[in-house]
Amino acid sequence: MTKDLDVITIGRAGVDLYGTQIGGRLEDMGSFDKYIGGSPTNIACGTARLGLKSALLSRVGDEHMGRFIREQLVREGVNVDGVKTDPERLTALVILGIRDEDQFPLIFYRENCADMALCEDDVDEGFIARTRSVLATGTHLSHPNTEAAVLKALELARKHGAKTALDIDYRPNLWGVAGHGAGESRFVESAKVTAKLLSTLHLFDLIVGTEEEFHIAGGSTNTIKALRAVREVSGAVLVCKRGAAGAVAFEGDIPDSLDNGQTGPGFPIEVFNVLGAGDGFFSGLMKGWLDGESWPKALEYANACGAFAVSRHGCTPAYPSWEELRFFLKRGVKQPDLRNDPELEQIHWATNRQRRGLPDWSEYRIFAFDHRMQLEEMAGYTLEKGGAFKELCLAAARQVQDGRPGYGILCDNRIGRSALHAASGTGLWIGRPCEWPGARPLTLEPELGADYGGLNQWARENVVKVLCFCHPDDDAATRADQEATVKRLFEAARRNGLEFLLEIIPSKVGPVDDTTTATLIRQFYAIGVFPDWWKLEPMKTAAAWKRAIAAIEENDRHTRGIVVLGLDAPEAELAASFEVAAGFPLVKGFAVGRTIFGDVARGWMTGEMDDAAAVTEMARRYGQLCAIWDRARAAAKEKAA
Repeated sequence: MTKDLDVITIGRAGVDLYGTQIGGRLEDMGSFDKYIGGSPTNIACGTARLGLKSALLSRVGDEHMGRFIREQLVREGVNVDGVKTDPERLTALVILGIRDEDQFPLIFYRENCADMALCEDDVDEGFIARTRSVLATGTHLSHPNTEAAVLKALELARKHGAKTALDIDYRPNLWGVAGHGAGESRFVESAKVTAKLLSTLHLFDLIVGTEEEFHIAGGSTNTIKALRAVREVSGAVLVCKRGAAGAVAFEGDIPDSLDNGQTGPGFPIEVFNVLGAGDGFFSGLMKGWLDGESWPKALEYANACGAFAVSRHGCTPAYPSWEELRFFLKRGVKQPDLRNDPELEQIHWATNRQRRGLPDWSEYRIFAFDHRMQLEEMAGYTLEKGGAFKELCLAAARQVQDGRPGYGILCDNRIGRSALHAASGTGLWIGRPCEWPGARPLTLEPELGADYGGLNQWARENVVKVLCFCHPDDDAATRADQEATVKRLFEAARRNGLEFLLEIIPSKVGPVDDTTTATLIRQFYAIGVFPDWWKLEPMKTAAAWKRAIAAIEENDRHTRGIVVLGLDAPEAELAASFEVAAGFPLVKGFAVGRTIFGDVARGWMTGEMDDAAAVTEMARRYGQLCAIWDRARAAAKEKAA
């Protein structure tokens, strides 16, 4: 059978609720960030980010948190064929906090949880036969049913020529040798646990643990003695993690000193959060091991991935992409608190954005009905009617979308709130405006608050969109004012995990030529604004597009791309602009509004058109623009070929 997977991890799959306040007691936490968690789940994501084809074998509940895990795994590019849905049990939950560099309180909510119901029947031989390696974690050896599932997977792995690895991952309270309040505890002696581990270690080609974890595996608090006890029953490569001292690998006999093992370079970074660091470490180690690197090189990958983990908030969100890891290894440490290194964080954000494992989104056909002022000025408008009309716009968008990727909307929260909320979960790309309509200098909607804290209430799938009327000839005061607003909004969006779209329209301010847009783009990059998306007015010449794209790519080759706005242009004029723009791959599509809804809205507001007719006509116009764009793109590709 073809090996289309590099690694299958087996074991815990839960939701981590991470306290956002640093330095306080868990008792006093006021808010939490939600991530997926559990060592095998973390490692599956960590290895996927490094370019391995990863899969998870586990169970989740048939509820919101179980669906969250499954959906997030897909976004991370992890295969979920082995993730079973358990209709009788809830998904596991962990509540965590960061008190200081030594204290990380956590509580496991795992009583009869879904992943601990994993059984032999969940282990499909065909699934295991697809992988080059199977990685198990120690917790699932603590219960007869889950142990049987793990042992079956390991036996099948060996049958089909796959490598096997163990993360000892010793959690005393999950083995029943410490209480619920001892989630932070990493070591409690137990002859029973030691005996269980020793009985399985012969099944592995690679065993990884901290010194304390080898103490429990080998039955001695003397690390050398413990390692030698493990070696007596297993020929695996043993990798011992030593915290700030790095890690060592032993392929053969255990020497008298840990310093005599194979090592990789370490990294002088600030310890901010050790939770999940071992999973990051193992992700890097698996990348090196499966790629056939030497143990020193594999340990270098592992140490670097562990360094990222201990310097950032959360577990899975902290792990690097392969591009980020290579950049870091080449450039080195510039400041010990990696999470505050702007250059590194930009690469981390841009290469780990969501939707990596989702269907192709290289084309964007966006129906923009985020207009406010234009509707408010129409005869017959009321706030209630405006909201109802935007629901009709959404209905038209979904009719054209028809469940396919590559379609989206722009919708506001002031008039279009009901449509905006209804769009969540539909598969549409959703942009949401922040600017006060027509304002120059740029002013934002009051809902954001003076400190832009209102963004923490936004749905994570909403893209922060801001329109700035600006021009290279702006006076210094106007430019400084507008740039400061955009920069502050951009930083607030990043803090809240929201993508950012910057729309610039210079033609409404002054005359434009082939250099105008490119100049503005460079000005925003110069102040540290890296939009995920650019929304640009149509440029009439290929030279203008080339200059604008060069300005983006020389500053951020990871940008999502550009969408072309419409400016209420007639369809024929838009078709001409699409023909020029579609020749550039960085231009992903269009975001057009009034060309689609303008006449319809005027007729509907005055009662000249009913709901059904309005939806039908807007869907026709939107669909026609989509077809025009698709033809322009196809023609451009054919010409390029």
